[in-house]
Amino acid sequence: MSPHVTITTLPQPSVIHAALPGAHFWDAYAAPDPAPEASALQAWLDLAVRTPGWTRRLMALRNRLVRLVGLQDLGQLDGGLGAGRPQAARYRVGDRVGIFTIRHLDAREVVMGQDDKHLDVQVSLCKREQDGRSVVVLGTVVHVHNTLGHAYMAVVKPFHRRIVRAMLARMPLPAADHGPR
Repeated sequence: MSPHVTITTLPQPSVIHAALPGAHFWDAYAAPDPAPEASALQAWLDLAVRTPGWTRRLMALRNRLVRLVGLQDLGQLDGGLGAGRPQAARYRVGDRVGIFTIRHLDAREVVMGQDDKHLDVQVSLCKREQDGRSVVVLGTVVHVHNTLGHAYMAVVKPFHRRIVRAMLARMPLPAADHGPR
């Protein structure tokens, strides 16, 4: 894991924190915010278009395998975002962003989700101050509904953690974190 990416707790108060009761899985990782002036959704879009190639290959494999057991082919994290830098201003609550639907949107937090009969997943990118520095916190909360959902999470959980850390590690560092020049 990048030394700039740290395990943390879901921010309080935040919309995603309210989803914790009854959750079967949750995690959160923080990294320095390279663009504190950008909205939370813009930060997510900037992360999604930097999805590592190995993550795209894992998602393609995941999509092929889950169709065999009746789960949804979600596509890719950056699916439909196009080339260049996608602009947050064009998105509203209810719109799809890659594999997720936007559920909550304000300048400091975007919450997106994907639900099916096996499990409900919510992902939040929250911008906040931590120890006097601007950080982004990428958090996930999962509610499992049945045995297939539990089996799916048992397989996906280790990959999820690597993917989240790798995505955050690919963010550019704020100018102050680059060291002496």
